[in-house]
Amino acid sequence: MTVNERMYALGSKRSEIRELFEYGKKRIAEVGAENVFDFSIGNPSVPAPDCVKEALAKLVLEGDPVALHGYTSAQGDAAVRKACADYINETHGMNCTADDFYMTCGAAASLTVSLNALSTENGEVIVLAPYFPEYKVFITQAGMKCVEVKCSEEDFQIDFAAFEAALNENTKAVIINSPNNPSGAVFSQSTIEKLAVILNAAQEKYGKDIFIIADEPYRELVFTGEKVPYIPCYYENSFVCYSYSKALSLPGERIGYIFVSPTMKDAGDVYAAVCGAGRALGYVCAPSLMQYTIAQCLEDTADISIYERNRKLLYEGLTDIGYTVIKPDGAFYMFVKTLEEDAFKFYERAKNFELLLVPSDDFGCKGFVRISYCVDTKQIENSLPAFKALYEDYKK
Repeated sequence: MTVNERMYALGSKRSEIRELFEYGKKRIAEVGAENVFDFSIGNPSVPAPDCVKEALAKLVLEGDPVALHGYTSAQGDAAVRKACADYINETHGMNCTADDFYMTCGAAASLTVSLNALSTENGEVIVLAPYFPEYKVFITQAGMKCVEVKCSEEDFQIDFAAFEAALNENTKAVIINSPNNPSGAVFSQSTIEKLAVILNAAQEKYGKDIFIIADEPYRELVFTGEKVPYIPCYYENSFVCYSYSKALSLPGERIGYIFVSPTMKDAGDVYAAVCGAGRALGYVCAPSLMQYTIAQCLEDTADISIYERNRKLLYEGLTDIGYTVIKPDGAFYMFVKTLEEDAFKFYERAKNFELLLVPSDDFGCKGFVRISYCVDTKQIENSLPAFKALYEDYKK
């Protein structure tokens, strides 16, 4: 083969989610959108807040077009990074500066850059299942080993016995995602505090730094009234990989940042490694127009009340039918227990009822499907008879 075999394998086999999304588009063309219940992909269904439109209009109509569409510094515009720092300081009580932020093309780029900045020979990165499947791709591409630790299926908090058993002298980092894709679970303050204690003890035991990489595209999407613990407030060696895809409903604009906590040991060196990884991977000069836009919208979010309404309708509808559902605290995903052990077989059977659900195997656990409820509320209402018919089909 004249091309990289691993890249060929990744490119020739699309993710289950993307394949299902494409299948949904095909079925919609065949039978009509009103007859297909596509819950496959986490694409925000609410518009960006007005501040985005207003900021864009002002920038385009009144700004200097040469500056507006020109290169910024490789790590991002200094004024934009200062705005991000000021917001984090005010919101979370940190003491950071513009020099702790690296602007990126969204959370995926942030994760990839952070992992490459930390990459060492024989390095291992712990992921907490269920987890976003691309973590394994990013970790492997950075030259490290992905180590899965399953969370408790009761509430999807960390199983600390399993977590401590996975720690060793090669552990380089832990990726946490709260609110979680795919379960919607939010790690509690007590969970994060215990995680910090265990990792600090492990650092002492092995005489090396272990990092938390907090993947936070869903931070603002919380429905319980509780605040999501901000990791750098609890653990010094922390990265935050943030994206505005979900909070501002801008997934196609690809804009986010890496925050290298100033409390981190050798934070300056780590930040330099982040800049170096960004350079090596070609992730420099995030889109300038979107940098300037988000700097004016840091305190705003899209209307998440729609997701909260969808969550309530879907949870109550499914549990009334008889499904076992893990009630999500945030994000816009719901984990539903399958009616047979094999999630793929359940997913295939659900397709007979035009229900497009993502099987949990690729998320690192078995026996569930993920439902993305970032859809029109009418779709949820119309899908409930199909969910009931599927349930009754299993009870025959």
